[in-house]
Amino acid sequence: MKNNRIPDISINILTYKTDKKILENCVKSINIPAPINIIENSKKFKDERYFKKIKKNIKIFCSGKNFGYAGGHNYGLSKAKTRYVLICNPDVIFNKNYFRNINKYLTKDLNFHIIGSQYIKKNMNKPAYGLFKTNALNPKTPVNNKGLQKVDWVVGCTMLIDLKKFSNTNIFDKNFFLFYEENDLCMRIKLINGLVYSSKKLIINHFGEKGSFASDPNMKIDYIKLRNWHLMWSSFYFLKKHNGFIFSLVLHFSTIFKSLLKIILFFIFFKKESYIKHLYRFLGLINSIIGKRSYFRI
Repeated sequence: MKNNRIPDISINILTYKTDKKILENCVKSINIPAPINIIENSKKFKDERYFKKIKKNIKIFCSGKNFGYAGGHNYGLSKAKTRYVLICNPDVIFNKNYFRNINKYLTKDLNFHIIGSQYIKKNMNKPAYGLFKTNALNPKTPVNNKGLQKVDWVVGCTMLIDLKKFSNTNIFDKNFFLFYEENDLCMRIKLINGLVYSSKKLIINHFGEKGSFASDPNMKIDYIKLRNWHLMWSSFYFLKKHNGFIFSLVLHFSTIFKSLLKIILFFIFFKKESYIKHLYRFLGLINSIIGKRSYFRI
């Protein structure tokens, strides 16, 4: 990539005991000499020497404990020295023209809080962006001459953030551990008439559920527990935060009984993984309803 120095941007990759090869693929797809900050959500990053040999512009920061997506990115943003920060998951690979295209958005003429990425066409069956008033997947919205679509929310696996738009770097609600963090942030931005875009020119390949210990087959059951507990905890908390307790309770009421029924059925028929999945969904939801924090960890 010629003339590829991009002003005032750094890339923050949030990791938690991530497989070395998965992270290496992400790092190698970053084809600019901008600062790369690996934000390890634990006490120690075991492959520090290896990655610093791959690229000289890498810095490693360890949070000291697993703060989840929200707390981990808040910690990482506090380490950034640039106005713009591209936060991303480690199981993302950037298209070869990604950073050439991103440079077009880093001008005084473009006003935005967040710009999200999209996938190659065959993968656009996965959520990249949306509108709060509809559940439609990647709904059609007008595209401007910069390839940007004004949307309500974008998926959190990659987000270009203009830190100048925020009063501090604690932009995510740390009460979330997993799920709905980006939805909550985008909702708060929309409430102050801020601008959230999705870009048709920022293309990524996102493997999904490969960024942490989820890629380890030996940790599959633990991952099922963690994922499903927090999925339902965050779902209830998000709706309660923005629409009130009663609204959230009404929307989740049927889920409580469906989960109980599935727990019983899967227990009877010895479907271990399905049983654990719905048991931990139920537990996460109940803990959120009674006002417990998102405390569950593996």
